[in-house]
Amino acid sequence: MNDEFIDLGDRTLRVRRLVPQRTDGLERTTLVFLHEGLGCIEMWRDFPQKLCDVLQCNGVVYDRTAYGQSSPWPADPGLAYMEIEADVVLPRLLAALAIDDCVLVGHSDGGTIALNYAAADPEPLRAVVTLAAHAINEPVCIAAIHRAREQYATGDLRARLAKYHGDNVDRAFRLWSDAWVAPGFEPMDANGRLPRIEVPVQAIQGEDDDYGSELQLGLIAGKVGGYCETRLIPDCGHSPHLQQPAWVLGEIARFVAPLALAG
Repeated sequence: MNDEFIDLGDRTLRVRRLVPQRTDGLERTTLVFLHEGLGCIEMWRDFPQKLCDVLQCNGVVYDRTAYGQSSPWPADPGLAYMEIEADVVLPRLLAALAIDDCVLVGHSDGGTIALNYAAADPEPLRAVVTLAAHAINEPVCIAAIHRAREQYATGDLRARLAKYHGDNVDRAFRLWSDAWVAPGFEPMDANGRLPRIEVPVQAIQGEDDDYGSELQLGLIAGKVGGYCETRLIPDCGHSPHLQQPAWVLGEIARFVAPLALAG
């Protein structure tokens, strides 16, 4: 793959551009994929390429700050790491890539970042798709994070993650896990931000998600200011795009296709 390293001044992000296998020549929006906490480009597997192929859209997948092969945080973001990614980093990355028309597809933390970004009503944004996003921090999520911390300390989780994150692995894990178990931590200001989202939103979640309940879908749909549709997938956990890929591809394509033509 021909990855690029985009210098944003205070950090460098690894970016991979995707091109659909076939195109009809019409200009369409760009799909921008935001990975989960502890994720990276590779952990999406082939889902982004398949979605770009179905919709005949170009795409961008990137390693967020301190993940994969991107550089570490220039200063400790603390509990505000998702807000900073949404309010500061993502707008700068889109500008650097000259992307002025996009749909965000975000998984878990990436979905929450996409919602945070959408609350500013940014000019490039056409729609948001979330996969297992969090509007609030639930006890089920905190319990899952504690289990992950134990697996990281005593099991093989660190070794498995190090294959993707290299020297970033310990910093990335601590930032993510310390935030989610911190007393009073919330992934976003749901009451303040969700009502400001005017672009169409599609929120997808697995029925058996260890990190969140159906409450997340209800909160997102109930609070966003514009159109929102939700999809709860049976026999599916925290990664709908990997556990039920055909279903998820079909649903996202149905939602995005009418919005995809630029202009």
